[in-house]
Amino acid sequence: MYGQQPIIVLSQNTKRDSGRKVQLENINAGKTIADVIRTCLGPQAMLKMLMDPMGGIVMTNDGNAILREITVQHPAAKTMIEIARTQDEEVGDGTTSVIVLAGEILGVAEQFLAQNIHPTVIIREYRQALEDAVKLLQEKISVPVDLNDKDKIKEVIRSCVGTKYIGRWADLAVDIAIDAVNTVTINDNGRVEVDIKNYAKVEKIPGGTVEESKVLNGIMINKDVTHPKMKRLIENPRIILLDCPLEYKKGESQTNIEIADEQDFTKLLQLEEEHVQRQCADIIALKPDIVFTEKGVSDLAQHYLVKAGITAIRRLRKTDNNRLARACGATIVNRTEELKESDVGTQAGRFEVKKIGDEYFTFVTECKNPKACTILLRGASKDVLNEIERNLQDALHVAKNLVLSPRLVAGGGAVEMAVSQALSANSSHNTPYRAIATALEIIPRTLAQNCGANTIRTLTALRARHAAGATVASTAGIDGETGEIVDMAAKGIWEPLAVKLQVYKTAVETAIMLLRIDDIVSGSKRKDGKEPAAPAQMAQQE
Repeated sequence: MYGQQPIIVLSQNTKRDSGRKVQLENINAGKTIADVIRTCLGPQAMLKMLMDPMGGIVMTNDGNAILREITVQHPAAKTMIEIARTQDEEVGDGTTSVIVLAGEILGVAEQFLAQNIHPTVIIREYRQALEDAVKLLQEKISVPVDLNDKDKIKEVIRSCVGTKYIGRWADLAVDIAIDAVNTVTINDNGRVEVDIKNYAKVEKIPGGTVEESKVLNGIMINKDVTHPKMKRLIENPRIILLDCPLEYKKGESQTNIEIADEQDFTKLLQLEEEHVQRQCADIIALKPDIVFTEKGVSDLAQHYLVKAGITAIRRLRKTDNNRLARACGATIVNRTEELKESDVGTQAGRFEVKKIGDEYFTFVTECKNPKACTILLRGASKDVLNEIERNLQDALHVAKNLVLSPRLVAGGGAVEMAVSQALSANSSHNTPYRAIATALEIIPRTLAQNCGANTIRTLTALRARHAAGATVASTAGIDGETGEIVDMAAKGIWEPLAVKLQVYKTAVETAIMLLRIDDIVSGSKRKDGKEPAAPAQMAQQE
């Protein structure tokens, strides 16, 4: 019989779940991931110890770093892990908050699904609540900050660092973050660019103490000079940067040369030597003190350079070369014939090769106006250094966000409480809109929980404080150390607005996306590991 719908026959190995069951499963997956991360929020956060498949160990309380190491099967849980990564790439901080919040927003949707409210209705109200929350944050709750007010900026970065392992050395971390960001900030006719990734390199050297970490006003590279007779300490050096090899040209592919006469071979070697000699002559003509190149330096070239009293360092990374160029004012040159006086970098005050531990490091420091820097981290072990680096990245991002959008909101769950209060006032009865307001309270609740305070009593008191000061946005929040209610503005705990906005947007959008799903079809493999023989077939109904 024609004209009837074809039915889809799924092979036995394909699983299909649909409707309410899927939505509840998704909600549970989101909540499970949030539960893993929940204890990592706030200054009294616990650390997680993770073993990777290679047997390495990661110890951290950074939401993103933990979820990166966890292997999950459920697709909704994978989505949750993805949002921590987005948060980390976008604003660098707030990875733990975003997961906890998204899990809670999903959790409060459960009751509405149980009442047979259609997911699209829930989603519509969630969207509206998000819009209102963003508007509130931008217009009423956030306060502008003056970038010249160093103490205020230190407070913001300190409250970011305070919840991390590096919190014990908060002052040091704050200074490092501010120095590094100020160094790499370029203000070009009103266009502000802060490229931390390329121009603020973190170098980790095990050994020493954390207190010895610092920002160098220049660059450090893990390299030694190529010839033992070259100078290892030069004051006010003239620096040339190349990205061509100082050796004879090799053929791109396999090259054959036929020689008929024995003089031809001598001639060939002579040509190669002359080529290297010509390159060295081009360099020596400019009287530099140091030559850095991204490629190799042959023995012959070393010989000429040593004779001229020039130090050479070879096989630099491209990124290191770019940083050097910005630090000492040199231009990277591709061919030695094109070298001219303006390409020489003269802004560095000191070149030195030091031995730290059992490796040699090259320092180009005391630069006049470096637009790139190296952050030198010292610490007891590799694990400690990795954790400190992760924490420092967060601090650097917070400093960067402040430079790009200088507005603040109060920390310690105060802003969540204020937004929650305002949203509750907009809607009277139990609706999904109101549920977002309830979900936001998870942040102060978790803070209270993690420092062992009486959650119910603390939250009720905090709610009352916010309701009393309903006319102005109240800055009362929870002190993550003691669990008491304090005025965050007086205690100096602030967070950048950019981070908060991103947390709310990402959390609500993810919850919306997961609620939209009503079908999961997974083609699983057979037990013996082979693909199922018959794919889903279309059987025409007779």
